Amino acid sequence: MISSRAFFGIVLLFIPGHLLLAQQDLPIEMPDSLKEARTELYKQQLEHFLQDSIIEGYHARAKVAWKRDYTGIDAFTRSVETNRTRWRDILNPPELRKTGPLNKQPHPYLQDIKAEWIELPLGPISAQGLLAFPEGADENRKVPLVIVQHGIGSYPETPFTVNHQLYHEYGRALLDAGFAVLAPMNLRSMPFRNYIERLCRLIDTTLPGIELVRMQYLLDKVIEDPRIDAERIGMWGLSLGGMATMFWMPLEPRIKAGVVSAWFNHRRNKMALPDERYVSFMVVDEEHAFFRGWLTEFTDSDVVSLICPRPLLIHHGKQDRIAHWPQVQEEFDVARTHYQKLGIENRIQIEIFDGGHEARIGTGIPFLNQWLK
Repeated sequence: MISSRAFFGIVLLFIPGHLLLAQQDLPIEMPDSLKEARTELYKQQLEHFLQDSIIEGYHARAKVAWKRDYTGIDAFTRSVETNRTRWRDILNPPELRKTGPLNKQPHPYLQDIKAEWIELPLGPISAQGLLAFPEGADENRKVPLVIVQHGIGSYPETPFTVNHQLYHEYGRALLDAGFAVLAPMNLRSMPFRNYIERLCRLIDTTLPGIELVRMQYLLDKVIEDPRIDAERIGMWGLSLGGMATMFWMPLEPRIKAGVVSAWFNHRRNKMALPDERYVSFMVVDEEHAFFRGWLTEFTDSDVVSLICPRPLLIHHGKQDRIAHWPQVQEEFDVARTHYQKLGIENRIQIEIFDGGHEARIGTGIPFLNQWLK
């Protein structure tokens, strides 16, 4: 008797008058486990190739891309203008046009600080935000303005929320210190930003680029107020608001000083290299944070050179898993060299503290007082 196994690969061929038993090669299905193993190996090859290019290959790219001249501040500024143009190309802000007057309404939930909700139509979208003035501001006592940018999961009102454990009411602290505050509204949630960023990429723009233009139009109108000194404008952002501060200051020269809380990073590692010591963007659902061409030449220390010579303060908490704090210090030490070589090291500072993902009033307010008053 021939077993069923013996018939594997055998077919019966019926020929008139004869019965022939013939061996025939049949295709053998490759096990899925081998296919998956092959695919996994290819994925690993791509991952290692790209990570090496992003992280280890960065310095070779940057050496070619940057031709800084440290012989003087004006010479330095001229020497990075081509890089600034390429940075604008990364964000690629769209052209928007003001299509109506600025509307102001008293904010119903912040009456104690006499805040206003402002909105400016820009064609199919609008620029919105919160505006508040310190007591005593008038045209005879002009005050500096600070753009206060909220982070993801927050609102323009959040920096004014009493007893907030991350923002520490720094919007109110600025008012108490004599600053006017403009708090633009940006898109707040990760799912919304992911969704909109996909649409942005289809037409070669970015959400930070759109939000930059919205802020600039609001700023145009706000500084028309005779109570504001348009020559003394700063910006202070937390988390995604820190991203906005880092992204926008190179392209908005009216901002004379900045505070970046809970964003500044060893950007190559943060974006491309998972590590148990921090949360890499590679392992979370935040595709909105990936921008085409960003790490060709614009790691954080290099972006800082587009902010230089303007004063800049960095906040980072040792318990903040947005970054591993020694790597933040390492990147800051590189950023500081731009100021050192120009003899203006006092204009850049960092506070690494025993805390988390938060703003620091104790250093932020004095820093802005020093440079905007």
